[in-house]
Amino acid sequence: MASFGACLSTGIKQGCQRAEWPTWCRARVAKNPKVLVIASGNPVKVAEIKAILAPVELQVRQQPEGLEIAETGSTYLENARLKAAEVARICGHWALADDSGLEVDALGGAPGIYSARYAASDKQRIERLLEELKESIYRSAGFHSAVALADPFGNIRLEAEGICRGEILSSPRGEGYGYDPVFWLREAGSTYGQMPPHQKIKLGSRGKAIRAIAAQMAHLLEIELTN
Repeated sequence: MASFGACLSTGIKQGCQRAEWPTWCRARVAKNPKVLVIASGNPVKVAEIKAILAPVELQVRQQPEGLEIAETGSTYLENARLKAAEVARICGHWALADDSGLEVDALGGAPGIYSARYAASDKQRIERLLEELKESIYRSAGFHSAVALADPFGNIRLEAEGICRGEILSSPRGEGYGYDPVFWLREAGSTYGQMPPHQKIKLGSRGKAIRAIAAQMAHLLEIELTN
């Protein structure tokens, strides 16, 4: 019998045994409209999205372990669509995907859609960013996020984008992942990495994008928003 990893690589069309998929992610089995799969293998991102969606009564799941979707799009929105559609088709549930990146004005918008691939680790990505900026006084930047919602058949039903403007500090402050410790938000008086979760959800680009489709998402999934 083929392994779960093999099923992921060959896809549903090759007839992998449904029993090899996680119980909640068996393709075309019991499509519970209240299950939403987050098309990401990053547990920190999934936890953040789950917190953003707290007013929507959903069973939020992380995509199956070992599943990798190639981000071949040329924009954040294209990548979000690709991930949402593929994960939805594989799992047979609604899927939400996000693609985000940091755009630094003085670097012509870099690292942009390549933010996660700018270096091998968060520490190295920040080091490269600061090295390329050097002592420049022009340090304005923005986090850009795009989200896409796909139905269980992989059709994109909703999408939105969000932007959070700030500036890049000369050294990290706080914790967080990615570029959070060097992204300073004047209105918060802190970096992303210093913000409490509720503040990042309110001000961050991902939160803005997801909130833009929350009401329509609730309608499509036939659920109610809570206060």
